[in-house]
Amino acid sequence: MQPNILPISDSDHIPVLAAEVREHLAVRPGETVVDATFGAGGHASLLAGDLHGRGKLVAIDRDPAARSYFDRFKAAAGVDVRFLRGDFAVVLTQLATNGIKADAILLDLGISSMQVDRPERGFSYATDAPLDMRMDPSSEQSAAAIVNTWDEPELVSIFRRYGEERFAAPIARAIVRRRTRQPFTRTGELVDTIKLAIPTPARFGEGHPAKRVFQALRIAVNDELGQLEEALPAALEMMRPDGRLAVISFHSLEDRIVKRFFAAQAKGCTCPPDFPVCVCGREPTLRLLTRKPVRPGAAETDTNPRAASARLRVAARAA
Repeated sequence: MQPNILPISDSDHIPVLAAEVREHLAVRPGETVVDATFGAGGHASLLAGDLHGRGKLVAIDRDPAARSYFDRFKAAAGVDVRFLRGDFAVVLTQLATNGIKADAILLDLGISSMQVDRPERGFSYATDAPLDMRMDPSSEQSAAAIVNTWDEPELVSIFRRYGEERFAAPIARAIVRRRTRQPFTRTGELVDTIKLAIPTPARFGEGHPAKRVFQALRIAVNDELGQLEEALPAALEMMRPDGRLAVISFHSLEDRIVKRFFAAQAKGCTCPPDFPVCVCGREPTLRLLTRKPVRPGAAETDTNPRAASARLRVAARAA
């Protein structure tokens, strides 16, 4: 039977690895689905269609702009839907604490197109805009606050850790030097400073010279890795037996966290390798549905270049 797929506006982002997510989550009528990173609702629309009018979908997003997308999605969903605004780690933990169970959970990490395509949000290095990068505009810490107040070693640390930026030290030094004359308020000011801080040959290879610093700042502003580390155990607690958890990551730092969590939960026994028999008694809580990360094919990356770095990992709750 052809699944009932809800329409997605051409103005919305294209959901990454959509077919693969639907295949591995294998949503069935009557199930409870949690889209913990709702965004513009691309994946949620597809998963709600797979419920065929019977079931429930819970949408979570920290960005208040997602509410308008959810209202349109709700009108066409045909199933019981609910929107919960907040950081997905906090909301998933609250749901798990309250005993809420789910059959399928999706985490589509990183920034959404509805955020990066709005210059006023300050996520893009391609357009001059306020230096913000907050996924939740009510949060206290912005990118401007970090670049204007954090000391040089702290800046070097986040550029290296979150951006894997090899010129972290000279970039941080240039930022500190520039802000003593005038605080940063615009993305263009930061881009210009980064370009001047790195060797000329490096400005013309490996993508935009500000890409890694902007990624690092966005991760720091929104505590993205900390959120992920908190969310995974909460999602596991929510999963019914045979429930599925799918996570889409867009850089190695996220993927490494997911890979290690899945592997640890699928292993079970934590006894030292030289023990002749297991004495810990720990049983696996997950079974891996993808041994290696699923990557987008050439056809998808041709039509949606932003999908190129996506990695999908899926695991099911042990029965």
